[in-house]
Amino acid sequence: MAVSKLLISFVLGVMFVSGFSHQADCAERPNIVVILCDDMGFSDIGCYGGEAETPNLDRLAAGGLRFTQFYNTGRCCPTRACLLTGLYPHQAGVGHMMEDKGLDGYRGELNRHSMTIAEVLRGSGYATFMAGKWHITKQTKPNGSKQNWPIQRGFDRFYGTIHGAGSFFDPNSLTRGNTQISPFADSEYQPEQYYYTDAISDHATRFIKEHQTSNRNQDPFFLYVAYTAAHWPMHALEKDIKKYRGRFDEGYESLRKKRLQRLVKSGLIDPAWEMATGVGSWKDVKNREWELRCMEVYAAMIDNMDQGIGRIIDSLEQSGELENTLILFMQDNGGCAEQLGRRSRNNLVNRSARPTLEPMLAQTLQRDMIPRQSRDGYPVLMGPGVMPGPADTYIAYGEKWANVSNTPFREYKHWVHEGGIATPLIAHWPATIKRAGRLEKQPSHLIDIMASCVDFAGADYPAEFAGEKIQPLEGLSLRPAFENKKLAREAIYWEHEGNRAVRVGDWKLVSKYKQPWELYDMKLDRTELHNLIDQKPELAKNLTDRWDQWAKRANVLPLRPKSQNKKK
Repeated sequence: MAVSKLLISFVLGVMFVSGFSHQADCAERPNIVVILCDDMGFSDIGCYGGEAETPNLDRLAAGGLRFTQFYNTGRCCPTRACLLTGLYPHQAGVGHMMEDKGLDGYRGELNRHSMTIAEVLRGSGYATFMAGKWHITKQTKPNGSKQNWPIQRGFDRFYGTIHGAGSFFDPNSLTRGNTQISPFADSEYQPEQYYYTDAISDHATRFIKEHQTSNRNQDPFFLYVAYTAAHWPMHALEKDIKKYRGRFDEGYESLRKKRLQRLVKSGLIDPAWEMATGVGSWKDVKNREWELRCMEVYAAMIDNMDQGIGRIIDSLEQSGELENTLILFMQDNGGCAEQLGRRSRNNLVNRSARPTLEPMLAQTLQRDMIPRQSRDGYPVLMGPGVMPGPADTYIAYGEKWANVSNTPFREYKHWVHEGGIATPLIAHWPATIKRAGRLEKQPSHLIDIMASCVDFAGADYPAEFAGEKIQPLEGLSLRPAFENKKLAREAIYWEHEGNRAVRVGDWKLVSKYKQPWELYDMKLDRTELHNLIDQKPELAKNLTDRWDQWAKRANVLPLRPKSQNKKK
């Protein structure tokens, strides 16, 4: 009897210790919050030199690390596929956009030989949430296939848009869970003024708070927050726009010079690098009020996003989770030079005194990326003189402001010169990152985000999942960088729309589609102004061969394949 009691006590003790150990392991694993913004330049946020007020991102930077040489893919869809899978985008099936070009690297659909961070971390006991833009499936219709929607790719809860762009006041493909909804007939969320950036922030905060109240097992969570700010159209709330009136009156050239000064002072940019050539002359601008309004609205969009990030931080702080939460903030591509909405549509440039169209019913789903009208019946206006901001406008801020956004680099979204692919990365995790306010200068890439999440979560990345073989991860965990150690990096590769690049150490080989290769020393000339291709032919040949080998194994070739013919 005594032996039996002793045995029972021993077993109970082991069970208690085991349970305690499991809880301890869970407590040590961080929550992970990945924040991605849309169509913003390298120097747009405050802590990277910009004029927009971003006190919350600045706070994260002051308490964490700012990466000076972090990279995306140069375009929205490939970046999202790459970020979520830890693979190069062609390996995940999204080498271009949401269009099937008849080749495995260009299906326009996230494939099943890849896994999302949510799928991997959920298998390790994480709760998984997403708020914001998905844009890695061509299946966007409310009653169509949902096999590649967030809930089917590892997320427990989702609020956001399946499509890639649309009105901030009436977003198309707005979805809760697996059901598309109208923001004006949504019983779960009825703010005084619907604005998509606020809605993303509010749902991210809601997911955190509700997880804390219902989480009996103390499981950590993974939250992916994918803002559409500051992608066109330039839509913002008037209260935010007011803050920026007069902020940009100096014009393009002066603002670029001042940004460069701030970048150099902060150590983000080497003072020896020359700034890339500017685009546009402020003295020649004919419609200054309109141009200024475009940038004022753009800054207001960034400001509102930062306000929402502040609410996310507050929710973590209030629940005592901020100390052990890894927060990563980055951008999907460089500033956008696209001209959408900068020409008039139907020759309408002035808002009518009264609605001229039939108002839309509250329950009607918005299906258009570019709406024909606002909900209350006003035609959507475009072109010079149409002051952006309200719901009945649809305008991009244009190449000249994008050139300011990408200070000090060349080119824009679409290209793989630095202006298209250089992004801030802010990493904040007080429990682990002890380099508060420091700069991390090692080159890194979106492929490293999944590898880092798997590492920090103590998760297993499987060789097979749901009966499919899974491709090995391409990226590296950023843990060494967090600990001020060297990353074992061999190379980073890019391809988008035939634009190509490879970076090995301080050397970068890059070209535009059907243009000759260019070679740059990133240590001495990261703004890519001094092409050394003729001086270093052997090095250029070596890098070309490496890119060719990667392109063959990563489903990149052929470059710019034609679209698959649709069956009639």
